[in-house]
Amino acid sequence: MKSEVGPSCVPEGRKKLAEDAPNTSSPVEHGNHPTPFQMGQESGTVFLNLVFTLRNPKTRGLSRAVKLVEGFEAQISYLESRATRTSKADGDNLDFFLRCELPSTGVGPLINSLSRVVEDVRAVREEKVPWFPRRIRDLDRCQRLMTKFEPNLDQDHPGHNDLEYRERRSQITSLALSYKQGDPFPRLEYTADEIMIWKEVYTKLTSLYPTHACQQFVDGFRMLEKQCGYRADSIPQLQDVSDFLQERTGFRLRPVGGLLSPRDFLASLAFRVFQCTQYTRHPSSPTHSPEPDCCHELLGHIPMLTDKEFAQFSQELGLASLGASDEDIEKLSTLYWFTVEFGLCKQNGALKAFGAGLLSSYGELKYALSGEPQYKAFNPELTALQIYQDQTFQSTYFVAESFEDAKSKLRNYASKIGKPFSLRYDPLTCSVEILDRPHKIKEALAQLRGDLKNLCSALDKLC
Repeated sequence: MKSEVGPSCVPEGRKKLAEDAPNTSSPVEHGNHPTPFQMGQESGTVFLNLVFTLRNPKTRGLSRAVKLVEGFEAQISYLESRATRTSKADGDNLDFFLRCELPSTGVGPLINSLSRVVEDVRAVREEKVPWFPRRIRDLDRCQRLMTKFEPNLDQDHPGHNDLEYRERRSQITSLALSYKQGDPFPRLEYTADEIMIWKEVYTKLTSLYPTHACQQFVDGFRMLEKQCGYRADSIPQLQDVSDFLQERTGFRLRPVGGLLSPRDFLASLAFRVFQCTQYTRHPSSPTHSPEPDCCHELLGHIPMLTDKEFAQFSQELGLASLGASDEDIEKLSTLYWFTVEFGLCKQNGALKAFGAGLLSSYGELKYALSGEPQYKAFNPELTALQIYQDQTFQSTYFVAESFEDAKSKLRNYASKIGKPFSLRYDPLTCSVEILDRPHKIKEALAQLRGDLKNLCSALDKLC
């Protein structure tokens, strides 16, 4: 018994391909020197930020300090000075900031030796953080595809031996791979066979939605039928759906060539972007796809993204992933699996589905609400460790009390992810900002105060 559709983000089996793109912002107030938030370098070396004080630097104290650092095979990339701010300050004292790369075994001996020729040595070891997008256009670089499900490589794929299907898939995929942020979406003329597949899936699933789907999904689906041409005999175009979503919740779509790595897919959610395939599943298997296709995306995911609370939940899951370790990405993608893909919630005392993997799978949607599987309360700490199934129906489903409850629990979970920085998303510029300066935090608070003032004023007018 196989799962009838592959989800958009699979936790296991994803490998990160490093990109040589260090970020640029500073963690301490010493000018615009390079950031410690950079990708991992070659093993055995570390980046080190050193802050120290020199009394009467007109002597040869600085040259001795620099020569000592270089003696530990360190490569100095930045050096800056300013008048000291310590209580010992007098007119001749200077504080220095020095950044270097050196063998990891030399860090301790270097600091011990340097403390003999300078004062108040402080060291900050560089944190190795994976590159992540800062602006929405950086998503052009978040297109690492998983090839394990592609029909020309996977012998178990229903379309593996169908040359015509593979050529059509390749044509649609190439359009997505050439897409850049801001381009108009490619509009596809779907074939009669592709529309027939869509019609079969559409007809079966819509018969279950009124009784099995959560109210937010049902409401969203009805809006899509009225506004975006959702019907059995026509596959909606991404541009039309994206324009409608952006007006509703600020989410937009982006064409993608296939199954993305978890890191890239989650990063897109941080910018309220949902990466969406345009090809259809193989006609020999209309009720099963080993990967996401347009039936899964447009029928399973999009109706939920018309709901503001769910859109916020999805974005916070994405923001939590930015700069996270591979281990945390694995846990976050597992959380995605058991919520956005296979999540259940309570409504009016009954279980309802909100996960896209369920809402695009006729068989598993019926099974998930049959009372046969095990149900557990949604708890991010436990859910992130749950073993999942990608070839059969899930043995366990997690139930959220509400989207607001799930979002609150996720926010608490994300706050515990070990990252050496905090982020803020700016909806006006569709960018994320590292809050590494007091003035940035003050600016964010000033904006929040302005919003709260407007809300309080509106409330006063109503009372």
